[in-house]
Amino acid sequence: MKKIKKFCIQYPWIASVLFSLLAGGSLGCLNSLQYHYIIETGLFRALVAGLFAGGIILGGCIIYPIVLTVIEGIFLFRIRKNPELHKRSHMSDLSAIGLGLLYSRLYLDFIENVIFSADWQEQLVNNEKHTPINTHTVPTVIAIILVAIVGYFLVNFIRLEKMPPLMMVIGLASMYLGCALSIVWFVQIGFFGFLLILFPLNIWMITMRCVIAKVYEWKALQEIQKRVYTKSWLGKCNEFLDKSSRWPVAALILMWPLLGILILVLCLLGQEPDAVIKAWTETSEWTLSQRVSPQNVQYDMHYLCTVAAGGHKQVVKPLRMGVRHGHYVVVNRQLCIANAFEQVLEERIPHAHRVIRHIYDTYGLPIAKKIRTKIVADIVYYLMKPLEWFFLAVLYLVDVHPENRIAIQYTGKRLEDFKEESY
Repeated sequence: MKKIKKFCIQYPWIASVLFSLLAGGSLGCLNSLQYHYIIETGLFRALVAGLFAGGIILGGCIIYPIVLTVIEGIFLFRIRKNPELHKRSHMSDLSAIGLGLLYSRLYLDFIENVIFSADWQEQLVNNEKHTPINTHTVPTVIAIILVAIVGYFLVNFIRLEKMPPLMMVIGLASMYLGCALSIVWFVQIGFFGFLLILFPLNIWMITMRCVIAKVYEWKALQEIQKRVYTKSWLGKCNEFLDKSSRWPVAALILMWPLLGILILVLCLLGQEPDAVIKAWTETSEWTLSQRVSPQNVQYDMHYLCTVAAGGHKQVVKPLRMGVRHGHYVVVNRQLCIANAFEQVLEERIPHAHRVIRHIYDTYGLPIAKKIRTKIVADIVYYLMKPLEWFFLAVLYLVDVHPENRIAIQYTGKRLEDFKEESY
């Protein structure tokens, strides 16, 4: 037990990774046993599948971010008693920053169905959500993130005795910018998910710990070294910053001119001066949003033709909006022809229609659920073309007014009403 504790203290990052993978793998194995995978696949295969899936999915994507946050909290609250912990925290810090950015994006992409390429004025479908960051201001946000990361490396990977105090304060000011950005991000997404809160929380703890660690390290260094400063204004600045207790306030003050310089550089590269504000306000559906987006169009994800109507406009050629199950849907000719054909089957051969409907619901529904992008919808549209021609041929063979029947689909009208209006 003592050896394990010693290993965790000396190698906290490796210990956190191993613990997360083992915990996730154990839960995966228990889940495999619970659902009787042993009977179907055998004990060994069930345990291997559970260990692998649990370790990667549960351990790597859910347990590890939580463990990482706990470790960052321990680093923060024990930094004064054990300054050596700060030197062992770099791998955990880089994991928290890198995985925090990656997991936040993946979580919003796949769990919350956020479309990061869609600004507030675009019309989305079903439960899709617009981007929380205006796409035109993404370079500004990326620039602030990069400046904050450079500040972290500057503060933590350059020996303090070789660094002027002013340079250290600039590095801390850069980290403050990243911390401020994470606060705005937290406010923007709100309490959208527990795992999304962990990333900004880790950024705050890393920044606070770096400030505390460097202040204490500088005080210890000043007891050994004595510095002589010139009477120039830079020399006076360094003399003022000779007391590391002034660094946090100095970095907070210096953060604003640093942000101003960054905005000026970005303006020269084509960004707007207020892009750092518009990044959050020129959005919809989020906390800081000031725009109202068009109402989402509903695609019935159970039916292939309906889904195919959601492809690229130049491919699927949408005709108009229609109504299905009480909500608006995009209607193209292929969808109208398919629905008109089904209507004819229901009228002429109802028993056969029920059998065909059952087969289609059984096999078409699982396929339709896999269609999540416009490109896949385009492919389905082309695959349905031969069926569309067959449906159209049948309609022209059995219906006196086939085009009238096609035209009324998803309008709420009956064919008799359409005939009366045409006279």
